[in-house]
Amino acid sequence: MKTLFERIIDREIPAKIEHEDDLCIVLHDIDPQAPTHFLVVPKQVIPCIAQAQAEHQTLLGHLMLTAASVAQKLKLEGGYRVVINNGKDGGETVPHLHLHVLGGRQMAWPPG
Repeated sequence: MKTLFERIIDREIPAKIEHEDDLCIVLHDIDPQAPTHFLVVPKQVIPCIAQAQAEHQTLLGHLMLTAASVAQKLKLEGGYRVVINNGKDGGETVPHLHLHVLGGRQMAWPPG
């Protein structure tokens, strides 16, 4: 069964797409937790960051650089937070690795 993100990548479900390349897709979160909240999703399915392997190193770096590039495009000069949830207790609700990028307001600490 496809994950929600695979269905978006395959255009079975609509999404507000901000960026797409051969390795990933960037979309706006449907339940934003900040004025700007987007997701960077690899097209290759990795269920969670804990299951990433050495072979994914280049892809993981690409996701981080894409997050920074889109944050700059969306004018998050004041800063932003990048979050990866892992597992149920970590808040992961879709078993497909993805980065949350939140900005447009002051972030609190601790976040949880």
